[in-house]
Amino acid sequence: MTQALPPGVDINAPVTGSFAAILTPEALAFVATLHRRFEPQRRELMQRRQQRQASLDAGALPDFLPETAAIRQGDWQIAPLPADLHDRRVEITGPAERKVMINALNSGAGVFMVDFEDAQCPSWDNQLQGQINLRDAWRKTLAYHGHDGRHYRLNDEIATLMVRPRGWHLPEKHLLVDGQMVNGSLFDFALSYFHSAAALHELGRAPYYYLPKLESHLEARLWNDIFICAQELLQLPRGSIKATAMIENILAAFEMDEILYELREHSAGLNAGRWDYIFSCIKHFRHNREFCLADRERITMRVPFMRSYTLLLIKTCHQRGAPAIGGMSALIPIKHDPSRNELALAEIRAEKERDARDGYDGGWVAHPGLVPLAHEAFRSVLGGAVHQWQRRRDDVLITAADLLNFQPETPITEHGLRNNINVGIQYLGAWFSGNGCVPIHNLLEEAATAEIARSQIWQWIRSPKGVLDDGRKVTLGLFRDLAADEINKLRAEYGSRWRRQFEDAAQLFDLLISSDEFIDFLTLPGNEYLD
Repeated sequence: MTQALPPGVDINAPVTGSFAAILTPEALAFVATLHRRFEPQRRELMQRRQQRQASLDAGALPDFLPETAAIRQGDWQIAPLPADLHDRRVEITGPAERKVMINALNSGAGVFMVDFEDAQCPSWDNQLQGQINLRDAWRKTLAYHGHDGRHYRLNDEIATLMVRPRGWHLPEKHLLVDGQMVNGSLFDFALSYFHSAAALHELGRAPYYYLPKLESHLEARLWNDIFICAQELLQLPRGSIKATAMIENILAAFEMDEILYELREHSAGLNAGRWDYIFSCIKHFRHNREFCLADRERITMRVPFMRSYTLLLIKTCHQRGAPAIGGMSALIPIKHDPSRNELALAEIRAEKERDARDGYDGGWVAHPGLVPLAHEAFRSVLGGAVHQWQRRRDDVLITAADLLNFQPETPITEHGLRNNINVGIQYLGAWFSGNGCVPIHNLLEEAATAEIARSQIWQWIRSPKGVLDDGRKVTLGLFRDLAADEINKLRAEYGSRWRRQFEDAAQLFDLLISSDEFIDFLTLPGNEYLD
């Protein structure tokens, strides 16, 4: 890097010419200012997470907070939303890859959420190239020239762009400020905001965000403080940033009103992040001897605890004039099998219609081919309306016990155990190869779905309820026997495509399962494998 770095800033990774256009001294100084101001607060919140987990491990159960009852009972609403965030009936998500972004923005969806977190392997190259792609998308200059000679460019009308940075727990190990690694969330947000906000403001627009992995309203408050500071530093209007908080942690489900309240001048509603939500239940109640969930495929949106959480989210949002955005099915089009494809599409359509009937204002899809289907599903319920914020759902009465009604517990099957092993190793192998979003067995797997796979096995081994339907107890020995068999199958299936990354994946997956202490996120040790 030929240009001088700001004082106290160090980069321990290659900086190409294109990367240097993102990592300018001014942009790095902006990152450093936010880091110095807010890193102590972030660290305190991460310590608070550990304290809450220790309380759960000791047998405590979460409940609605008595100290914030006035917020839940108060008559307040979030600030008005800009026009380009009114129609969110269909949102498409995907990693920050150039071709993927063009196809998603051109898909006809109302919103494209570019994902720097669960759908993206956070290597240095991926994150920086993603920032370049994001800059070009906001400027509407994003283009891609394929090896097959095809050219991809943006249409005149494209989806509204929203950005999902990494969670509070992940560092950006390649950028240091005063000897400290910068947090991945801050890195992703600060660079995207610095390079886009002023230009968008001149066009009467602003950057919009998704906020992942929140566990409390205090973590939402941190984001709000960062937004205020960032707007002040760039002399842009306070409240111009809008962000949707993802309720993908069961502890956050008890604080949805409070999260909206903390973000109210910057809020764009809440989203039901279903896969991370299931993972969070397993993670937080991993030592509770009464807790155990059945095979991953049995945990649908219709089971009691998932149904309660999603209905409460709608009610909470609409009471506050906020959008309620549904989650995403892992099903994708199955091109090679027309009959199975028809069943998959029918299931996706039924899910979107159910979400619309319940009161959701929109939901996610993972493939451009699903956008028309999702649009039609919402139109069939909403007619000509583009949202249903006015539908308050006062009939919904959800208690703490409803949110904690963890059913079904059975069956746990050898097939389910093998599938978790197979998916976990395949996903990690792809992740180590740079891909964070991978079709496996006709389902779209990303970090959150892989987290369910590995956390279930860890908990089944240690829970007295972790018993297969044939009577065998799930043990570390049984896991390793089945894992060896699944690895042999995968070696045969991949043949010459079996690479060192898959050996590393199998090793890491074994560590995740055998570790006496539960590893909070697979991406934490996984990050050590990345350049």
